[in-house]
Amino acid sequence: MKNWPQISVDTERGYSLCFGCGQKNPIGLKMSFQWDGKTARAEFTPNKSHQGWFGIVHGGIIGCLLDEAMSYAPYFEGIHCITAKMQVRIRRPALIGEPLIITSSITLKTKRLVETRAAIALKDGTPVAESTATMFVIDSKQEDVSGKEGEA
Repeated sequence: MKNWPQISVDTERGYSLCFGCGQKNPIGLKMSFQWDGKTARAEFTPNKSHQGWFGIVHGGIIGCLLDEAMSYAPYFEGIHCITAKMQVRIRRPALIGEPLIITSSITLKTKRLVETRAAIALKDGTPVAESTATMFVIDSKQEDVSGKEGEA
């Protein structure tokens, strides 16, 4: 990441204005994730403000849902990351008003990088989209967000 700008990422402040998960962002997606120890999971139902073509969820929103999910898997293990590389495959259009299930997990951890995968499916399991990403570690804590000691 030699050519990345020198930035300071404040991981101590809350995420209330994050576009993906910020509950106080008036135009955000307001996603809320649960963790079972291996998989981050959220539900999201897109509305008409999330559409591209009439009645169809914009591909950028699909990408955003996947990106947010892939940063939550490391977050639940006490690792703060930013996306360095991401690949998305859309398998079918998602429709406005159609509830979506978004899941993600870690596939590989090193000191500086985390590889993740995510998927979006309908409630009946029909695949909508999938993604993989390489995340650059910006901060790592020995304690995960649940307060249990973990390896980071």
